[in-house]
Order: sequence, then C-alpha cells, then structure tokens
Amino acid sequence: MEDISLWTLGALILAAFIAGFIDSIAGGGGMITIPALLLAGIPPLEALGTNKFQSCFGSFGATFHFYKRGHIHLKKHIPFVLVVFCASMLGSVSVQMFEADFLRKCIPFLLIIFAFYFLVSPKVTEDSQHVLIGAVPLGLVLGAIGFYDGFFGPGTGSFLMFALIMLGGFGLLQALAHAKLLNFAT
Repeated sequence: MEDISLWTLGALILAAFIAGFIDSIAGGGGMITIPALLLAGIPPLEALGTNKFQSCFGSFGATFHFYKRGHIHLKKHIPFVLVVFCASMLGSVSVQMFEADFLRKCIPFLLIIFAFYFLVSPKVTEDSQHVLIGAVPLGLVLGAIGFYDGFFGPGTGSFLMFALIMLGGFGLLQALAHAKLLNFAT
C-alpha cells in the first residue's frame, strides 16, 4: 500500500467520527468505516481488522456504562460471552483463508445486503418478548453471530440485539446492554 494523503486521512477520520456516532446510537458504524477503508486502498483483511479494533473502544465504553448502571448481569451471561468470543475467533481465522481479491469483490455486496436488511428489519420495542428458545439454542444463535462478527462484522450489535429480544425475551434496554457486552467480547 502506498502512503495515504492528508485528504484521505482527513476523510477517514471524518468517516470514523460519523461511524462512531452511529454506533453509539444503534450500531452499524462498520457499514461506513469498512467501505471508507477499502476506498482508501487498505487491503480487505486490514480494513476488517482496523474496523474491529476501533469498534472495541466504543463497545467497551458502552459495556462499562451499562454495567455501572446495573443493566448488565455479568455472572449470568458469562457462558454467552465465552461462546461469542470463541466463535468470533473462529470467524477471524476463517476469513484469513480467503484471497484478498475475493474479499475485495464480496465485501461491497455483503454491505449492500446488510444495509437492505436493516432498512426493512422489524422494529423493536421496550416491551419484553416471551422467551422463544432456551439458553443453549440462544447460545448457538449468538455463537453464529459471533462467528459472523469475527469473519465480517458490520451490524453485529444489531443482530445480537434482535436475537436477544426476539428469541431470548429481553427488553430493549436489557438487550442493548447485553448486546454491547457480547459485541465487546467478539
């Protein structure tokens, strides 16, 4: 990769601030940072890694905030944390098996698919849903999302939130808090 111009660096910093703002509200900032990094000429694996590294800071800050406010029940959710952590490591190893050119061509299509999904996805409310599946099946679903986060990543927080609400019976605030914890683990 060649040197990055000051204009490109400035555009990347602006994209990072916009993505961070979006992540702080609802998640999905990777849908901004990954294309920005790719357009700047960053190779796909490095773009995915850079996006994940920067998002760790926001996830940690949000997790810490929710934990201090008493919204995260850490002991109860350690098994989920371990599952998503291990699954995300497996995803990170798996993505490295693909050629950079293949990833460079696939990533824009994946971003479009997930952006479309978020445009038409069901709206969630604060009301707790009924638990639809037990802890083990929920752990498997969360593990699959963790694998996706290690492999690709954008939108993971929202996927975790939807799974916790729709399948685990969490309320909106509880799902958001625990999704940030799980997203930090991935």
